[in-house]
Order: sequence, then C-alpha cells, then structure tokens
Amino acid sequence: MEMTRPERLALAKKRLASVLGRHVIATDRTLEQKISDAGPSKQRIEPKVLGEARAQMEQSKHILVVVAQNAPWFYLRETTDDEKNQRLAELEPIYAATQDGNFRRRMGQTLEVIVYKALVKSGKGFFGGFTDLEEHDDSTPYQHIAPPSSIGGKKIKGKGKLDFVAFPNGLTAGIELKNVRQWVYPDTVEVKDLLRKCCDLDCIPVLIARRIPFITFRLLNLSGAILHQTYNQFYPTADAGLAAKAKEKKLLGYHDIRVGNEPDARMTKFIEESLPEVAEETRAQFDKFKDVHREYGAGNIEYAEWRSAILVRRGIWGVEKHPEAEKWA
Repeated sequence: MEMTRPERLALAKKRLASVLGRHVIATDRTLEQKISDAGPSKQRIEPKVLGEARAQMEQSKHILVVVAQNAPWFYLRETTDDEKNQRLAELEPIYAATQDGNFRRRMGQTLEVIVYKALVKSGKGFFGGFTDLEEHDDSTPYQHIAPPSSIGGKKIKGKGKLDFVAFPNGLTAGIELKNVRQWVYPDTVEVKDLLRKCCDLDCIPVLIARRIPFITFRLLNLSGAILHQTYNQFYPTADAGLAAKAKEKKLLGYHDIRVGNEPDARMTKFIEESLPEVAEETRAQFDKFKDVHREYGAGNIEYAEWRSAILVRRGIWGVEKHPEAEKWA
C-alpha cells in the first residue's frame, strides 16, 4: 500500500536522524544519495519530500546548519562542536574538489563524450561532437562543437544550444545531458530550457540524466519527450583519485560514480534501439503538446498550469482538482 505524504515525511525524518547520527554532518547531496538512492527500496524517500522533511526539522531545531564551500551542511542538534568541526575538516576538502570549476566542466563533458561515442557507434547522422578526443586525455577539456541553433529555417530564440541533435528514423530529436547529482524534477530550469529549445527547433525533446523522478518521467512521456536515466555520475579518468574519495561510504558517499567516458550497454541500447523505436509515437504526442510546452519553456505559464494541461488533455483527470493530485505535485 502506498504511503501517504505525512507517512513519507515521518519516514524521511527518521532516516535523516539515522543518517546524520552516523555521518555527523552532510550536504543535501550526500543525504539524498543515502536516503533517496540507497537503502531498502521501501524506505527510499524522493529528494523533494526529503527536502521538505529536512526543512521542518530545521524549523524545529532538530537539525542545525552551517555553511561551508558556499553550501549548507546539516547536523543534529545534539552533535558537539568538536564532532562537527572534526568531521567537516575531513569532508570539506573533498567536497571543494568536486565543486572546482575546471573539474565540473570536464565532468560535464564526460557524459557528453559517452553519448557522442554512442551516436557515432549507431552509424546514424547527428549534429554536435568533439574535434580533439584523440589528441589529449581528459585532464583538460575537449573542444566541443555544439549543434547549430538554426535548423531547417527554425531557430532557437533564447540563450543556449542543445548538446546534440540526432535524427532517429528520419525525425529530429534535441538531446540535453545532465551529469549532475540532483534529480531532475519537471519544475526545474533544466526541463524548461529543454522544452523551449526543442519547441523553437520543432524537434523531439530528449533528456539524459543521472536520476529522473517518476513525476518527470510521467509528465514528459505523456506529452512527447524521451528520457533516459544513467544511474551513474561520470568522472573523468584523470580524476579517478577524487572519484574514489567521493564514493567512499564514510565520506561523501556518492557510490554511483563511474570513471571513464566509454558508453555502457544501456546507453548504447538507448541510442541505437530505444530512441528510434519510440521516436515516431513520441513525435505525434509532442505535436499535441507543443503549444503548452512552448508557453511553459518561455516562462509564460507556471508549473501547475503546465502539469494540469498535460493531465487534462490525456484524460487522467478533469479540470477540477483530482483526489490524487498530491502524487503529481
């Protein structure tokens, strides 16, 4: 039986207290890794609910906050200053290394290179790529050539370009990649930007990210987009030492880090088989929702209106508030 929101919040608070009791102090990314990504499946709490529970515990002073490396670190009220400071001194340098600008650029490119290699392997045409993969290792950034912002007379009107543009079964698909720790929710700028750019270019939106919650999958699948979870965050081979520290259970605990830029079997199958298989059906749905996606991506309507438009058009609920509206929040 599915838990109610109060039950999920209660479980989230219990798990927060348990994890912080063992870990002493942690950022939201470590808490999400240990509570949302790991542990018994029936005790996993999605980041949105986890964040709400943590905020309530902060308000009641059961959890306290200190800022280091421009990020909030959370610890239990009963933690002593000596415990907190000693643990923070151990974790902060590792966290700081994961936030370094040069590293983050190269880390983002790692997933881009993986998808690029999978696209090349597929033997199908696409736009976007790299010019110097064979010239040096991944300790320095590669030269990424973004796909054009104008295709077939259509042009991206705002800022930014897509990571790749592919042509599954002769259709056009705009691919965006997010090699980040955060789960990609449908009310985020990442989703809005993807929809905006793909509406401008009139192409199927494709999102590839480490973790994508059910609500993002459901709303975008219903309305003409394709999504793929990698279940890994990818680090450059040159940063294998940092990856080992960040993965360590008693340190940052990012257990799903994978080193290297070669596509695995899941990514290869997604690019070569899954994307072409669903492209035609997805394109038909995208055409039905392009108007509302364009308005949402441009910031002309809020998330609730965009979500409701999708659910009403697909007949999942009527215009009135649905009794199960909470699960779609």
